[in-house]
Amino acid sequence: MNTFKNEPVAKAVLKNVLPAMAASLMVLIYNLADTFFIGQTHNDVLVAAVSLATPVFLIFMAVGTVFGIGGTSVISRSLGKGDKEYAKKVCSFCMWSCVACGIVLSVLFLLFMKPILTMIGASEQTLGPATTYLTIVALGGPLVLIANCFSSVVRAEGQSGKAMAGQVAGNIVNIILDPLMILVFGWGITGAAIATVIGNLTGAVYYILFYLRGKSILGISIRNFSVKNKVFSSVLAIGIPAALGSLMMSVSQIVVNQQIAGYGDMALAGIGVAMKITMITGTVAMGVGQGVQAMLGFCVGAKMWDRFHKIMRFSMIFAFGLSVAVTVVCFLVRSQLVGVFLSQPEAYDYAVRFTGILLTTSFLFGCFYVLVNALQAMGAAKESLVVSLSRQGLFYIPAIFLLRALLGVTGLVWAQPVADVLSTTLVILLYIRSIKRLKGKQDTKNNQLASASQTVISTMYPPKTV
Repeated sequence: MNTFKNEPVAKAVLKNVLPAMAASLMVLIYNLADTFFIGQTHNDVLVAAVSLATPVFLIFMAVGTVFGIGGTSVISRSLGKGDKEYAKKVCSFCMWSCVACGIVLSVLFLLFMKPILTMIGASEQTLGPATTYLTIVALGGPLVLIANCFSSVVRAEGQSGKAMAGQVAGNIVNIILDPLMILVFGWGITGAAIATVIGNLTGAVYYILFYLRGKSILGISIRNFSVKNKVFSSVLAIGIPAALGSLMMSVSQIVVNQQIAGYGDMALAGIGVAMKITMITGTVAMGVGQGVQAMLGFCVGAKMWDRFHKIMRFSMIFAFGLSVAVTVVCFLVRSQLVGVFLSQPEAYDYAVRFTGILLTTSFLFGCFYVLVNALQAMGAAKESLVVSLSRQGLFYIPAIFLLRALLGVTGLVWAQPVADVLSTTLVILLYIRSIKRLKGKQDTKNNQLASASQTVISTMYPPKTV
């Protein structure tokens, strides 16, 4: 909490952002590991199957985001106000909601796996391996939710290092197990799925032990579980818009897979790899945004507006510079990166071309994610909802169909850069509007308090008459 309140802005931001970035990069490496080691089997059909399974798996992560981002926003603002008991209730609510929702999602996926995969464009070749992968991953549904949720919630009390440690531990386990199970044991896509489940188990157990050992000012005891006093509504008001961003990303990838499947499995493998390479810039940018969210939420709760603006200014400059640098590097070495994952010439050519297109606007990611997390930190539920629905939904999905009709498969890929430009413009406008509204409310409240104080003073000490 001292870091949030008193340390110099640059030092405080970096202390929270660097662990979050490291954790995000580990998530990226973990996401790339499955594709990389499956690519070493030199069977690009399996790479296409993983590309199909990824957006479906993201649905689990989206639900974890509901409680992770929503809980972080509410907890950080509560701690800023000094209300630790309420923050404990929110933390417990997030834990047990992840368990319940994870079980329900797992059952639904196991029941409807094949119809879902067929609907999103699985071919006769990719249906079998994609079903195998998702069936195993679905069995660990609650673990995925807990690991994804608490990698954010732990940051709400300033424990960025602990949040990073949980993610890194799970990801390292996954990365170690991937080559062992995919290549050494020869289990292929089954081994990749098992490694993913064990990695999430490791992360979930780490966070649970963190609370059980009393290392936190919060807790996950079911005795503190409550949906009253706006615990339920406050978390979901911010969490659902945030999760819709992940959910719309999943839906949009499903739409892309459906559309690009008409060009063959090699095109599908190419777009899957291109999206993963572009994720390098996106993941770094998300780490910056997630790292400053708890600090911004604390400042909002404590009404420390001057510090809030200083944090935003530094974070925006830092995130933009970082995004530009990472984008340039990825563009220059895109051919080499693609070659790591794909071996067949047709799939390779598609991926190199698609990566070049997707990287044209990835330099905007830093500013975009800092502003999105600022909206969440302020509790701007409506604005967060609009942004989440727009970037991968209202802007992206119509652009997919329109540009494909005009330019074919190349236009289909250009839809994402178009959506990036429109959504970044939108989030800037919504942030300006939200900050003005919040400050306006505070000024009105201060004026009312001043007026009330003056009335009380006048009543107690009326002016003397001559």
